[in-house]
Amino acid sequence: MDLRPGSDHAHERPPLIPHGPELMKGFERGRIKTRGAEINVAIAGNGPPLLLIHGNPLTLVSWHKMAPTLAQSFTVVVPDLRGYGDSSKPVGGGDHSAYTFRSMGEDMFDVMDALGFDKFGVAGHDRGARVGFRMALDQPDRVTAFASLDIVPTHEVLTKITLGWGLESYHWFFMAQKEPFPERLICGDLDYYIRYKLNKKGVGLEIFTPEALAEYARCTTPEQIHAVCEDYRATVTLDLEMDTADLGQKKIKCPVLVLWGSNSHCGRHFAVMKAWAPWSDDLRGWSIPTGHYPAEHRPDLVYDAFYPFFSGIEPTPYVDAAP
Repeated sequence: MDLRPGSDHAHERPPLIPHGPELMKGFERGRIKTRGAEINVAIAGNGPPLLLIHGNPLTLVSWHKMAPTLAQSFTVVVPDLRGYGDSSKPVGGGDHSAYTFRSMGEDMFDVMDALGFDKFGVAGHDRGARVGFRMALDQPDRVTAFASLDIVPTHEVLTKITLGWGLESYHWFFMAQKEPFPERLICGDLDYYIRYKLNKKGVGLEIFTPEALAEYARCTTPEQIHAVCEDYRATVTLDLEMDTADLGQKKIKCPVLVLWGSNSHCGRHFAVMKAWAPWSDDLRGWSIPTGHYPAEHRPDLVYDAFYPFFSGIEPTPYVDAAP
């Protein structure tokens, strides 16, 4: 299947560049003012534009093991979401509307506008995938292809809660509690919090480079924690309302690729493709042997899927050859 007409370079896929201590090597840094924030962004490469959006509790450097290789074939744009990393952290408002996935998506559209890109591919992990999901629904004429890492749609998550998922994903409801309850407790020991949050069941911290861990710790500030709490408060209210209204009424029009970790909360507690089916008629996806942070745990497998997909070629599903 031709996913994006006009691309013919998938057969020339460059090998994955080994990562080193320099995060986002070869990327230029900048800051772009949007309608509601100032977004820190890293940019490199030539070719079709590709927007990579990180999740919580990460920053744009979560893509550092694969973004330099993608930049050999694409113009890769990697932002910090509003509230995260070195982007600004606007006030959430009484209804937390500044931190809906729609508001974050509007930042992303503004960033791409500022860089001169009308249409582009989007890949997102965790919260970033939820932002990409909303972008593809809200402005389908602009998103040419969408790849999601380790989520199921928000409506599925919040309407089909199980004990197992709830125990692993406690933070959805803890961080959504009324200000300043979660902020005060988390900020009591920020270093302990970030290490606990990243240390996923059955995976551990070894998948992160020391430089990436240091960057996540640097950015875990009281200001970011408040913004993240606003993000989750918006999720269980306004975002859920939007998705409930759109379910059965809207679908993502572009090709969709869904990857998830077989050893993640997503893989353990959801029928992932079934959850995505109501939202896309052009859907493909499979699990890979990772936890919740695939781009840092197995960047090779994510790259193997992303490169052909965003080049306009149907990607080959991962098959575990182990007995």
